[in-house]
Amino acid sequence: MKSKTFVLFGRLMKHILRSPDTIITVAITPIGIMLMFVYVFGGAIKASLPDGVDYVNYQLPGVLLMAIASGIAYTAFRMFGDKQNGIFSRFHSMPISRSSALWAHVLVSLVSNMLTVAIIFLVALLMGFRSGAGILSWLSVLGILALFTLALTWVAVIPGLTAKSAEGASVFSYPLVFLPMFSSAFAPTETMPAAVRWFAENQPVTSIVDTVRALLHCEPVGNEIWVALAWCIGIMIVAWFFAMRAYQRRVS
Repeated sequence: MKSKTFVLFGRLMKHILRSPDTIITVAITPIGIMLMFVYVFGGAIKASLPDGVDYVNYQLPGVLLMAIASGIAYTAFRMFGDKQNGIFSRFHSMPISRSSALWAHVLVSLVSNMLTVAIIFLVALLMGFRSGAGILSWLSVLGILALFTLALTWVAVIPGLTAKSAEGASVFSYPLVFLPMFSSAFAPTETMPAAVRWFAENQPVTSIVDTVRALLHCEPVGNEIWVALAWCIGIMIVAWFFAMRAYQRRVS
């Protein structure tokens, strides 16, 4: 199964590498938002931050999550395309595991989104982002971002297999892209109205953002990391269950 999965993974990666504008397009909107918040709203928002906090450092984790949420829309789009073109049916007539094609899409989503994350980190460095984190903290950050990517990828598999149109396969990601706006990603939750603050403090993005921010800036992580991991793993397990059910119905 592994060898067949990686062969199919190579097929999908070739499509992306031949058309790198997919990764660049995914990165453009979050980078534009990062530029806007830092250079347009940053001065006003910084007044609500603790002394000495650089706003580009503060809002970077939220931008990364927005980029990942945007990127998984392409996963659903690619999967819908394979379904419509009969690629899944063709593979299932061959002597390969039925789940190989599915896992190939998941791995491609992980790799392509990590490339987007790398691009955004490079732009943030040009904007003044700096981190004193050690290697273990950086590995923890990458691990959490990868886990978040896998969780949303399994969410993307569901519309990718069940949508009636290409637009329907990718439109589900819009609320996910803007979810960081209603979290601690761009401003402290203490500055928000009561109802918005309650939502912001109890949705998954805030715990993930706070964990990544603390790791990058050598601050105490506390229990937030366990909350963030619980959210990512919980979403992934539930999405995987429904994605596999949709996939089995599709290939049966």
